[in-house]
Amino acid sequence: MPASAHDIIALMESMRNELQRLNLMRFFKTAPGEYGEGDEFLGLKVPQTRMVVKQAADLPLEQVPALLACRYHEVRLCGWLILVHRFEKLANRRLVNDVKAIKARDEIVRMYLKYADQANNWDLVDLSAPKIIGRWLMLPSDINDKREVIDQLAHSSSLWRQRISMVCTWMTSRMGDPSWCLRYAEIHLHHTHDLMHKAVGWMLREMGKHADMELLRSFLEQHAHEMSRTSLRYAIEHMDDVERQFWMKF
Repeated sequence: MPASAHDIIALMESMRNELQRLNLMRFFKTAPGEYGEGDEFLGLKVPQTRMVVKQAADLPLEQVPALLACRYHEVRLCGWLILVHRFEKLANRRLVNDVKAIKARDEIVRMYLKYADQANNWDLVDLSAPKIIGRWLMLPSDINDKREVIDQLAHSSSLWRQRISMVCTWMTSRMGDPSWCLRYAEIHLHHTHDLMHKAVGWMLREMGKHADMELLRSFLEQHAHEMSRTSLRYAIEHMDDVERQFWMKF
């Protein structure tokens, strides 16, 4: 079993797949001028990375930043998924109000925020932000102003920090609090990047599905005319044909 970040990186490098690497570079838009420009891949599939995460479950927390800072996309994903695994264990029902668990969860959140720029593609954000940042928003914490934390992400100049602020609301909506989604959907409503158009629409759709469909309709009544067509299409995806056609006329 890997005992250090160095061991994990060496193990993942030994699993390199050149054909898959080239496919991933195209899929994640790594060419000059694209959103993933310069990202490097080993060519591992997500189940392979999850296998490594399972083997590295007991990696000391102080070793994780070396994974998050690695040049290889899959190694960074491994680091984020290790943090997800740790956080989920600390968030089980028995530990929700445990003082030591609260402190440990906050430590993971602080690490996440410190290295958030290393979650520099949509999959790294989407596989980690809801289960760490989104779950944390719904749990006891010694970090006082959670809204300020997410606002700082939302108003950052970083596309990926902005996406974290939006995608983390998938979990808050699932847990019955639509207010986070509505707040950050409004903040990002006029974003210029397609990845944020998709994130806004996706989170609104999930908010309607898991929290309150009437709130989604109310949001659309106010904003459908000014939303990107991508956001609107994503938001209404689970509605019936008649209602979808109605909203697309705005």
